[in-house]
Amino acid sequence: MPVPVEYFQILAGILFAIGVMGVLFRRNLLIIFMSVELMLNAANISLVAFSRSLNNIDGQVIVFFVLAVAAAEVAVGLAIIIDLFRKEGTVDVNRVRLLRG
Repeated sequence: MPVPVEYFQILAGILFAIGVMGVLFRRNLLIIFMSVELMLNAANISLVAFSRSLNNIDGQVIVFFVLAVAAAEVAVGLAIIIDLFRKEGTVDVNRVRLLRG
């Protein structure tokens, strides 16, 4: 008995909402970064669920591209966060003034 698409959409919605809350309310750059990744994975769950329900592989192919972009984002984002920590000594968004113009 297959799992209905609605269950996957509820799961994706909950994960996306948790990610949005993490971006809006947390001040640690690492937590914000993980929240963005959580939102990307929620979108991936939604794409795979619809792809599976429609018997179309296009959504799953898009997920592979999203994962490739997310991997590049992780590499660049973590490098920036490490550099900010080395220069400022903190990863608190309110205390980091290096990127302000």
